[in-house]
Amino acid sequence: MEAVAEPGNLAGVRHIILVLSGKGGVGKSTISTELALALRHAGKKVGILDVDLCGPSVPRMLQAQGCAVHQCDNGWVPVFVDQEQSIALMSVGFLLETPDEAVVWRGPKKNALIRQFVSDVVWGELDFLVVDTPPGTSDEHISAVEALRPYQPLGAVLVTTPQAVSVGDVRRELTFCRKTGLPVIGIVENMSGFVCPHCAVRRPAVRWAGCRGTRGLHSWPHPSVQECTNLFSVGGGEELARHAGVPFLGSVPLDPQLVRSLEEGRDFIQEFPKSAAFPALASIAQKILDGAQVQAQTGTD
Repeated sequence: MEAVAEPGNLAGVRHIILVLSGKGGVGKSTISTELALALRHAGKKVGILDVDLCGPSVPRMLQAQGCAVHQCDNGWVPVFVDQEQSIALMSVGFLLETPDEAVVWRGPKKNALIRQFVSDVVWGELDFLVVDTPPGTSDEHISAVEALRPYQPLGAVLVTTPQAVSVGDVRRELTFCRKTGLPVIGIVENMSGFVCPHCAVRRPAVRWAGCRGTRGLHSWPHPSVQECTNLFSVGGGEELARHAGVPFLGSVPLDPQLVRSLEEGRDFIQEFPKSAAFPALASIAQKILDGAQVQAQTGTD
């Protein structure tokens, strides 16, 4: 028998997305942050729940370090990172005395905080809640999935890099999703090649996902042909998606402008529409929007 969601602080959240990977350092927080920004620019109200308790990097990526979390009658009020209050963020980073403080907790305390984040953060009305998770398939992931299950998450976005080692770890994450009954929205291959901003466009070496255009997001006069250097192996994420029978959402290249915007807490989606990574991120967001619309239509039929 499926758990039924009780009325609470997630009652106004339409779609919940978990961003997962079996391996650290593949860019889950980057994808979570840029996905939230892309959805915001598509006119959606978005929340980010950062449950990477030992490495809470999203506050820095959104220039929200040092912000305080306040209490209200119904629980914790998340930090709004823009004046329009279209992106809300909750992270353990807001609860630490200094940015350098380490979270040295055993599993039960971590799991209790994750459950408290799910139940006690007052999100209000949101179109999407993006949950940025730590690497692996351990207690913290089980706690997050179990706490969110009554609210019927839209599913998981799995992030990998092209190398075989990373792809192998994400294969185990697919197994985790199947065992826990979590739908898989698709796979993103991050750090997929490098387009040098100083090199001339010379030959059609690659076409980034999304270069055929997107609906509901910015249009961009982006060159569809650029020379790409594959610093790692190539195509591992797409191959894994094909073998696993799940959607491949796209490949995001290494982009110096994306790195700089994350370091400085800037809105990459708004400021760099001509960058190499923009069309890939816009396409990924649009595919998720399309999937959410299909789910909503199916649920009302």
